[in-house]
Amino acid sequence: MSAFTTAMAAPRLRGSLLAGFSPFSIVRFSTEQGGLSAEVIKKAFDATEEEFLDLVKESWSERPGIAAVGSCCLVGAISKGVLYVANLGDSRAVLGRRVSEGRSSTVVAERLSTDHNVAVEEVRKEVEALHPDDSHVVVFTRGVWRIKGIIQVSRSIGDVYLKKPEYNKSPLLRQIAPFFSLKNAVMTAEPSILIRKLLPQDLFVIFASDGLWEHLSDEDAVGIVLKSTRAGVAKRLVRAALQQAAKKREIKYNDIKRVERGCRRHIHDDITVIVMYLDHPTQAPPSAGNSKSFADYTSAPTDIFSLNSEEGEMSALSP
Repeated sequence: MSAFTTAMAAPRLRGSLLAGFSPFSIVRFSTEQGGLSAEVIKKAFDATEEEFLDLVKESWSERPGIAAVGSCCLVGAISKGVLYVANLGDSRAVLGRRVSEGRSSTVVAERLSTDHNVAVEEVRKEVEALHPDDSHVVVFTRGVWRIKGIIQVSRSIGDVYLKKPEYNKSPLLRQIAPFFSLKNAVMTAEPSILIRKLLPQDLFVIFASDGLWEHLSDEDAVGIVLKSTRAGVAKRLVRAALQQAAKKREIKYNDIKRVERGCRRHIHDDITVIVMYLDHPTQAPPSAGNSKSFADYTSAPTDIFSLNSEEGEMSALSP
């Protein structure tokens, strides 16, 4: 496997689950199955979901809030010149691809992931079709569509109280969540998986949580990466999103930094960005009998940048 990246949007999540999904789970299942595939990736997602469910079972009597903890998950992996993208929730992967038009060329944005958010009519209808006997499975409240009036995403890791009725019924959960009737799971951990052979025209992939896409279109983000130097490009995307968030609130960009801790979520969500550049090899791919990996097919992510809206802190993360 030549490249692997994962971006998990985790405003409701902490280290236990983040540690659960790692390159090692993909590598382990890939080795067991004789190579990377959609089935391997699904196994890794299933294993992460099961591990977190075990954690909930062990600790929820003392920490009932853990049943309401969850996260989106976005994964990208490259093997033998093929790109695999899998996701739960509304984190998003967008490809920057060069398109030739006669003697000129342009770079277009191509979305590689599926937004599992009931704000999208198709997703909303999908959830409603799965629950024909529940007329309130998706309701419009506080200005947006939400499952059970609570959450916008329809797929996630965790959020056990929306998947397991026994946790929803517990009086322990009433301390941190409103009561609602739940007979069957209204969320799943079934990832959408895209498999795409990489082409010479493919330049880079932006992996980011929904905090970025709330303020930047796919095209805007691709344009920023195209015009930027590699070093610091993820931070520039975050800054561009914050500038748009400030503009929407009719405040100055620098004023965001002065907002008290815990209040910034009213202005913007957490933002995590990974930019992976696709550096295509000049030599022929290794033969089937050659154990050399395709490690030169991509550069490592040049920049991984995360902004925590609760703490108001930005930090560069090592690839």
